[in-house]
Amino acid sequence: MTAPSANGSCTLVGAGPGDPELLTLKALKAIQAATVLLVDDLVSDAILALAPPGARIVYVGKRGGCKSTPQAHIEALMVAAVREGETVVRLKGGDPFIFGRGGEEVQHLAGAGIAVQVVNGITAGLAGMTLLGAPLTHRRHAHGVVFITGHNHPGEAGTDWRRLGATARDARLTLVIYMGIASCARIQRELLDALPAHTPAAVIQHVSLPQQRHAVTTLGALQETIAREGLASPSVIVIGDVVRGIHAVRAGA
Repeated sequence: MTAPSANGSCTLVGAGPGDPELLTLKALKAIQAATVLLVDDLVSDAILALAPPGARIVYVGKRGGCKSTPQAHIEALMVAAVREGETVVRLKGGDPFIFGRGGEEVQHLAGAGIAVQVVNGITAGLAGMTLLGAPLTHRRHAHGVVFITGHNHPGEAGTDWRRLGATARDARLTLVIYMGIASCARIQRELLDALPAHTPAAVIQHVSLPQQRHAVTTLGALQETIAREGLASPSVIVIGDVVRGIHAVRAGA
């Protein structure tokens, strides 16, 4: 095992959903101290503007359905930069440990003898509903929340949405689905085996950014609403009774 440079370091930083005012203080300090930033596609320009003028910014985007930087290449860049004595920030949209592959990167760097710090960020599923004035949990309507990806790993069957829908129904859970637009037809069809068609649903695109837009609908009309409104990735889909809170806020505004 090769020891890293005494001067090099690596921090995984959650950039949140995009609005720089939603960064934590710890995230801001890490960004401002970086000499190299390895940046995901979903990190906004407003957040990158906080990096020091002399910092090197390397774009290593990973987007479903698009040409992406291989994960192994990203990890190799991180290791090489730390061993060259750089202050490396791996800047990720949302939170590094919620569908950000942060766990894989920490494991890889640990195997190379490099300690990694992790700075959490606000995840889009939480921020999106908050910006619309509704919670993800509510003592009368939702006893818990499930964050889940709608994107299947190649060669795997993916989530059993029928079983998850039954669990959400019985345990009164909110479902927050990331990367679910492309698989929406299957997700909707299988959830409808367990959940009624009138179950409230919301789709929120470009969470916290100036171009944020959303639609409130039902599970039964979910795919139709996405197509009609032209909603696309990056979006989060929220399903559950808490979505009614969006209407309540709008009515009281």
